[in-house]
Amino acid sequence: MNKFAYIISAHRSAVVPKGGAFSHLHIHELAAPIIQKVLKSANISKDNVTELIMSNAVGAGGNPARLAALAANLPERVGGLTIDRQCAGGLDAIWLAAQMVMSGIHDVIIAGGSESASRRPIRLAINPNGGEPKFYSRPNFTGLKGRDPDMVVSAAKIANTEKITRNVQEDWAIKSHQKALATDFSEEIVPIQKQKIDPFTRNLTKKTCARAAILEGSITSATTAVDSDAAAFCLIVSEKIARNYPNAFRIQAGSSCASTPDEPVLATLEAMDHVLKATQINPNSLKVVEIMEAYSAQAIIAATAHNFDISKINIGGGALARGHPIGASGAILAVRLFHELQKTDGTGLATIAAAGGLGSALILTNSNS
Repeated sequence: MNKFAYIISAHRSAVVPKGGAFSHLHIHELAAPIIQKVLKSANISKDNVTELIMSNAVGAGGNPARLAALAANLPERVGGLTIDRQCAGGLDAIWLAAQMVMSGIHDVIIAGGSESASRRPIRLAINPNGGEPKFYSRPNFTGLKGRDPDMVVSAAKIANTEKITRNVQEDWAIKSHQKALATDFSEEIVPIQKQKIDPFTRNLTKKTCARAAILEGSITSATTAVDSDAAAFCLIVSEKIARNYPNAFRIQAGSSCASTPDEPVLATLEAMDHVLKATQINPNSLKVVEIMEAYSAQAIIAATAHNFDISKINIGGGALARGHPIGASGAILAVRLFHELQKTDGTGLATIAAAGGLGSALILTNSNS
């Protein structure tokens, strides 16, 4: 048994909006260069890897983690495990890997997510009574009649309830882009198709926000993360390996939980509560907080839940400034957290919500803290 697991390397691709430079790449083709980079950065042989866990939400199935393992030239004995927890899947993959390492069975696991909105398959449901198959854009996340709202509907509802105005949401989105523009991501992004930066990031202004299409209530296209393509992975290892890496970060706690399916944007609050209580960490002591920005309103709710220091939240901007590659988004939060913590000693938190009322959170701390 191992008391803790550690992240010693973390990288991602650029996040490219649907239909962009990554549109012709399969999810395993996006994943492979990132998998290879996390090993190279840590100077660990691929022969030491015993498992690859990859989140994917909108692909065609077929265990794409196996395809990614083979594409990355990992040993053929690495079977690959694909998980689907929608938006939370990338963070869940890392927490699952940590638990497998803590079990003592594994010493080196690569975990994260890869997604391609561009190559998302067209979905048809077979009609059991005959006739033409019926097209559907998303699956049923709860199976409960009247309790499976779209995320945008949930975001609009909570924004109205909590009186988070369109103006406040726009201010959050503008700040996200500003922070992203001011951040150097060269240490974390692995260039693919010559993409070295997140191309969606721009100088968002109030004037631009005013022209944005209304999606639901006070939610607009400017305060909603765009569908995207990307991959992100972390190298999770046992203590006996981590002790050789001064920049290793201990996975102090993790949570994959659920709350009411009626308000899925709030599930992240449950996950945060769990890890903060489990570690007895004062939220004000956190040096970095990475909150998923599927919607400005959702991020604002999470940011205010524990009165986090606003200057510590999404230091390099968030998904509003990059995009939302669903199965990879949680892993991108972990990669961002890892790289921001390299700049300071201390502890950080990443958190995300998902359709169906799911929430995940992860706490990393400097292994010497």
